[in-house]
Amino acid sequence: MPTKALIVDDEPDIRELLDITLSRMDVDCDSAANLSEARKLLESRSYSLCLTDMKLPDGNGIELVKYIQQQAPDMPVAVLTAHGNMDIAITSMKAGAFDFVSKPIELERLRSLVNTALKLDRGSNANSSDRIDITGESDCIKALKKKIIKLSRSQAPVYISGESGSGKELTARAIHEQGPLKSGPFIAVNCGAIPRELMESEFFGHKKGSFTGAHKDKAGLFESASGGTLFLDEVADLPLEMQVKLLRAIQEKVVRSIGAQHETPVNVRILSATHKDLNSEVAAHRFRQDLFYRINVIEVKVPSLRDRPGDIALLAKRFLNQIAHENGEQTVKLTEGASKALLSYAFPGNVRELENILERAYTLCEENIIHPDDLQIEHPVAERAPKDGYKNDLAGESLDSHLEEIERNIIIKALEEHRWNRTAAAKTLGLSFRSLRYRLKKLGLDNDE
Repeated sequence: MPTKALIVDDEPDIRELLDITLSRMDVDCDSAANLSEARKLLESRSYSLCLTDMKLPDGNGIELVKYIQQQAPDMPVAVLTAHGNMDIAITSMKAGAFDFVSKPIELERLRSLVNTALKLDRGSNANSSDRIDITGESDCIKALKKKIIKLSRSQAPVYISGESGSGKELTARAIHEQGPLKSGPFIAVNCGAIPRELMESEFFGHKKGSFTGAHKDKAGLFESASGGTLFLDEVADLPLEMQVKLLRAIQEKVVRSIGAQHETPVNVRILSATHKDLNSEVAAHRFRQDLFYRINVIEVKVPSLRDRPGDIALLAKRFLNQIAHENGEQTVKLTEGASKALLSYAFPGNVRELENILERAYTLCEENIIHPDDLQIEHPVAERAPKDGYKNDLAGESLDSHLEEIERNIIIKALEEHRWNRTAAAKTLGLSFRSLRYRLKKLGLDNDE
């Protein structure tokens, strides 16, 4: 079946330019000068792609986007907008547009958009949720998977909200893997982990000799992610001066390395996340409203684990299978009492906490059977997170770090007392040798590898 596109624009010169450009890409084109003509063509023919101007004699492009969403939801629609009119571009993507192109049209940008749109799998969404690597059968997880499938068919920036440990990066990766850029890179960056003085270089790259220590050219994160997805985790931690530069890169789809004379176009899907409340950050003037508006074209909320208690058993089974596989065991099982203890626990640290609890329990249990005491979760109900679970979650993370440091010091002291004889140290600590070995690996004290 030949690849066909529908071009909708009231300017004959624009229609001709688009027709010639797509024809050279082996795409046959039909043209319409207004909404009425476009609808008639859509009623009688099938297309792989639609390019529509925003301003039309008998309506606007957003009306056509909504019409196509109802009649042929698998068909990507790109909207042509006036240069710099980001409000219209964002409105069109909220309505379901695949992407947008600014006028005057840059042919390289247009070709990139068309190539990406044509990579979409048409008519294959019925069982797509089965391919999403997110464990759970609760209603909120089914809804999340459904939204991931829909968002994967767009290039719109997505803001992923949710508490720490709930699975925001997993959601971002699923959006990438279901979309047309899945063969490209998926690059995740923790914005809060980059030193302020290195941020511009990390994001946009630098040229050799552009500053002290720049011994060779370096590609930034945007260029490295070109043709794929850039996931900005903890985006709220970016300083304000970096937010301005990030905003321009997202809007213009170009970057300039430090010391470079020219800008470089980038084809990158932007996904971002934070455990903080971005609306509150904007109100407190710690996060730019215009950047928030730009990255929050569509929001996806990842549910906390306490919002889907029915998934706890499925997740526990998955993690126990992973633990058994990694340690060369046939099975690792929970007793009925341990299962009940997990189901009654509130999990302020969400899925990540469940995984950590089971890993720890495995090191403490005997004969690969985990009992309630091995879980080490006391007062399960009292530990439920407050409604603004973000603060509680942060406190939990700092507590984990503190406890880990205490554990590290105790183990090192025991090893030093026994001249790093692990068998003797494990006996002093009341641990099995396997448990000590696991803890050494977890704390980065295992030097055997």
